[in-house]
Amino acid sequence: MKIKICGIRREEDVRYLNETMPDYAGFIFADTKRKVTEDQAALLRRELDPRIQAFGVFVNAPEEAVAAIAGKGTIDVIQLHGDETEEYIRALRGMTEAPIIKAVRVKNPEDILLTDRLPVDYLLLDTYHRGQYGGTGETFSWELIPEELKHSYLLAGGIEAGNIRQALSTVKDKGCCIGIDVSGGVETNGVKDKEKIKKIIEIVHSYRMP
Repeated sequence: MKIKICGIRREEDVRYLNETMPDYAGFIFADTKRKVTEDQAALLRRELDPRIQAFGVFVNAPEEAVAAIAGKGTIDVIQLHGDETEEYIRALRGMTEAPIIKAVRVKNPEDILLTDRLPVDYLLLDTYHRGQYGGTGETFSWELIPEELKHSYLLAGGIEAGNIRQALSTVKDKGCCIGIDVSGGVETNGVKDKEKIKKIIEIVHSYRMP
């Protein structure tokens, strides 16, 4: 089971990750409180342990801009968190070889199944909140995840140390969950907390699906 720590934006955050070694780190390029610029992300990436894959989170960004950031090596994986269409994804595919993840803001099982048809590498299942593309800090009903999915997925949305075992237990027979995505769940007063990061990574890396 993998874990992604998203919303990395400070040198201290990178230091915490290098000390605790999650599998993935996420840089958010969309307009949120955790947004980083391309230059900031490039600087942080240079300090990040190369064994940690970097994800870039985008919301309805021009395909050329997304591909350019991936092409510079700032990120390894592209995470699309907006209203990107199949046409958009195919166009992006022609510009980059980076793996593409498509986020689903889950309202019902049909949302997930429709996105499962897209030409992407993985899905990310997150909480739906009207007017927000993510970062709600709220969970969704994990029971909505269909049992049969073509794509493997990361589970996101309000996950923290107190509910992560329940989340993993609930999704064990629902497609192929390959990891957990957390951001606010490892923060204190809006900034990354090393001890919370360490604790949740220990839980995830020690978890074995029943």
